[in-house]
Amino acid sequence: MKMNALYAALSGAFLLGTAALCPAQTTNTATGDNTAPSATTTHRTATHKADAGARDEYKADKDKIEADYKQAKAQCKSMSGNAKDVCEKQAKGDEKVAKAELDAKRKGNDASSDYKVAETKAKANYDVAKEKCDDMKGKEKSACKKQAKADEDKALAEAKSLRKNVASANGHSRSKAGDMGSSTTGTSGTAK
Repeated sequence: MKMNALYAALSGAFLLGTAALCPAQTTNTATGDNTAPSATTTHRTATHKADAGARDEYKADKDKIEADYKQAKAQCKSMSGNAKDVCEKQAKGDEKVAKAELDAKRKGNDASSDYKVAETKAKANYDVAKEKCDDMKGKEKSACKKQAKADEDKALAEAKSLRKNVASANGHSRSKAGDMGSSTTGTSGTAK
């Protein structure tokens, strides 16, 4: 009995010692790949560092946009009256457009992101134009605001049509392939 206990203790110590000296291997049941955890950990760490780098770059770009806005707004402080209001609207509009472009860049510049950038530009330009109209009076002011609104509506319509054109181009290529199949059946149907 004592021999069995001694044998079990030595075997356990031997196994623990061996396990401590050799890195454990794991088998990925999906691929059957035997890899040491250190390689997997290294891969995860590299991926994590790349993600962290992208986040840091995004944050740095966003901070730069905010700093540019603060600097532009500070330049407006020396102005007075409506010129100051126009300057502040321009600074705010530039900030919004820059942030929209940064988000579009981060998301991969798809049709939706491009539309949001164009929409933001149109609205920012409208806000600035509307503020410039405040320098005018009477019919001139009214006409200025109508023109600003018309320009915004035109820019928004162009952005929407661009988005639809991109979407229809993607859908058109799909429907073209579908049309080929249906035209073949349609021809064979009429040949009967």
